[in-house]
Amino acid sequence: MKPATWLGLSFSLAIIAGGQSRRMGRDKAFVELGGKALIEHVIRRSADLAQADTILITNKPAQYARLGLPMRQDILPNKGSLGGIYTALLSAKRPDVLVLACDMPFVNISLLRYMVEQMDEDIDIVVPTVDGYPQGLHAIYKKTCIEPIARQLAADRLKIIRFYGQMRVRYLDETDYAAFDPLGRSFVNLNTPEELAEAELLLRAAD
Repeated sequence: MKPATWLGLSFSLAIIAGGQSRRMGRDKAFVELGGKALIEHVIRRSADLAQADTILITNKPAQYARLGLPMRQDILPNKGSLGGIYTALLSAKRPDVLVLACDMPFVNISLLRYMVEQMDEDIDIVVPTVDGYPQGLHAIYKKTCIEPIARQLAADRLKIIRFYGQMRVRYLDETDYAAFDPLGRSFVNLNTPEELAEAELLLRAAD
């Protein structure tokens, strides 16, 4: 397998800023961790990947305008994270799109580079797994996924990984990414005040 080069503007980056944030009680993208909004951590940690473009998928563009990123609203509203991925694939400049959730403040640039390097013309999705479960909002999707996702959305089947069985998927397990992120912190997403407090401790320990 010939890996794609991550240095050649070979992919797009899409940050998904959606969800109701009910358990957090406020828009979690702007919840502060270590004095910075969660989404700012994601933007900063993924800024040096040499992506062709970075887009923000949000239905609240006025709230996110200060971040200075191109924004796209959901093409199909009320379709959850899968709808956000669909919009990202249709909007991105490149055929390979790295998708990240806005509430994963510990994304690891070395792991992201490794993931991009795994993309190939014979692969549609590269996705890490934790305890065998794919991390669908920390994954790379090729535009070949657009039609299968569209069919799933039309049927109102919104679980992200449901269409994976139709695609050529490169799963990365703990042994694959241990050299970059042995504790799996890349996949920590924050949904509650309690998880935010735990993340503050992790951030302090990393300093």
